[in-house]
Amino acid sequence: MQSAPIPADEQQRLEALRALLILDTPPEERFDRIVEFAAAEFDVPIALISLIDENRQWFKARTGLGVCETPRDISFCGHAIHCDKVLVVPDARVDERFVDNPLVLGEPYIRFYAGAPLIMPDGQAIGTLCLIDTRVRRLDATDLSILSSLRDLAVAELLAPGDMPEVRA
Repeated sequence: MQSAPIPADEQQRLEALRALLILDTPPEERFDRIVEFAAAEFDVPIALISLIDENRQWFKARTGLGVCETPRDISFCGHAIHCDKVLVVPDARVDERFVDNPLVLGEPYIRFYAGAPLIMPDGQAIGTLCLIDTRVRRLDATDLSILSSLRDLAVAELLAPGDMPEVRA
């Protein structure tokens, strides 16, 4: 298993995350609706808004997963925050970065992962909006566009808290 590298600007990234004052806050319907819509739209069992701090990925919103965080060193999202676009892993069991990852070998048995980095206005990626499945999958250009749009909605909510119009599946 390959842990995601720590970027040279990690301190600035963590400052951008902390400035949001959102880590370890209670669930909020506006974020829950985004992940619920994403799970329904893409027909995946798990969708998350994941925020990456020094040691963990913490889930601000989640559907289909019972835990609220996992260690950063085994996180797929830790890799996705280094990407300028959506990181897609069609089959984690054949991807050298993840083939022996405990999240692939055990619960939740990840096979497919797609993570759109949550990039703040200063360019710092603080987490992801991600999709997870237990089966091999691919995304086409339309799928990537929809996931990127949902990511943009999540970023807007992180930056300007307040009521969000209802998103329907």
